[in-house]
Amino acid sequence: MYRTSFYHFLMTLRQPDSPNEVEQFANNAFLDTTFPKQSQNFDEISNYLEENANYLPSMTIFDDAWQMYLNKME
Repeated sequence: MYRTSFYHFLMTLRQPDSPNEVEQFANNAFLDTTFPKQSQNFDEISNYLEENANYLPSMTIFDDAWQMYLNKME
């Protein structure tokens, strides 16, 4: 079964006007040229964000987005 990458899913959540925290994360990830765009791996993305994403104020936002991703992929 084909699963889209987390980044591709996240891009569907972008909102330029009055974004919530997850939508703001998507907006910022779009501008992040080194984001692991092909990954579907929680640990890989989580580690990347912890080390590189100064635009993400809380990993809870990533956790929320990841859960949305898993729900969409079911």
